Amino acid sequence: MSSLSLVKSSQSSQLIAQLNSGQLLVVDGSRRNGLIIYKRYYAEFAGPGAAVGGFFDVGAPRIFPVGDLTLTAPESYEERQKAYLIRRHWIRLTEQLTENPVPLQRAHMLLTQFEHYFDPQTVSQIPDEALSLLVGVLPSTIRMVRRAPKTEQQLAAI
Repeated sequence: MSSLSLVKSSQSSQLIAQLNSGQLLVVDGSRRNGLIIYKRYYAEFAGPGAAVGGFFDVGAPRIFPVGDLTLTAPESYEERQKAYLIRRHWIRLTEQLTENPVPLQRAHMLLTQFEHYFDPQTVSQIPDEALSLLVGVLPSTIRMVRRAPKTEQQLAAI
């Protein structure tokens, strides 16, 4: 895969245009980075190795890059297929979090997963709204979980 671009927040409008054009890109699989893609009533997280753009994200109104986002263009049919499967994997992981009927627990589980994968500073930069749309809770629920003091057990797990 050839590296297409290093996306900074200031370039998000350019990236939205690329995603809405139908161009298929892949989140760099060798870095801890990803993309939160806002949909009309929810958001999806595309992590390392996942396809973005193409038919998945046409019409996406906004995005939020997580980490030092790098996107690549798949060069073969096999690379595209693998990227589609990885995107599906990230969607399933998020779906598993949403199966919990308790909003505070969904928010806590999401933040815990993100903090284990990314560093806490990176996670703190993700807007509450983006995280809330990933697991179907209000932004205020994400804020409550972020502000809650960490228990000794939670701190030991980190």
